[in-house]
Amino acid sequence: MKKRKSNLPFKGTPEQEKALMEVIAKHKGEKGALMPVMQEAQEIYGYLPIEVQQMIAHGLEVPVEKVYGVATFYSQFALTPKGEYKISVCLGTACYVKGAQAIIDRISEKLGIGPDECTADGKFSLEACRCIGACGLAPVMTVNDEVYGRLVESDVDDILAKYM
Repeated sequence: MKKRKSNLPFKGTPEQEKALMEVIAKHKGEKGALMPVMQEAQEIYGYLPIEVQQMIAHGLEVPVEKVYGVATFYSQFALTPKGEYKISVCLGTACYVKGAQAIIDRISEKLGIGPDECTADGKFSLEACRCIGACGLAPVMTVNDEVYGRLVESDVDDILAKYM
């Protein structure tokens, strides 16, 4: 899955930056410090925008390319913010064959965002994911911890209306 630049401007707070600087100071000089600093940074900010990656790189004295490489290699890291309601549509084989792309297209049309994007109000984010293990319910989407299966494109509007 290609990770994209956020469609929302970065809005870090001074408190978040202070917390990140404390994390960096705690780990600076440790062998293998990059991963734990990135994990804690993501807990602080909710994702790892380029501004945060640059702070990590500067603080740990490593190239920003190294931070970005780790952020894009490991699926645990997000480069875009997540919404209050995290919508995930399975694109595993069973779901894809049964029309998952049409589900994503309808959500995108309805919310005005694509995969790996967040609505301007921060309410919804959309991601396409690999198999979630519910192949018998294909195609499947989740909204936070709620699972919706055996979907058709026309189901999307009613599901989204529950969260509007």
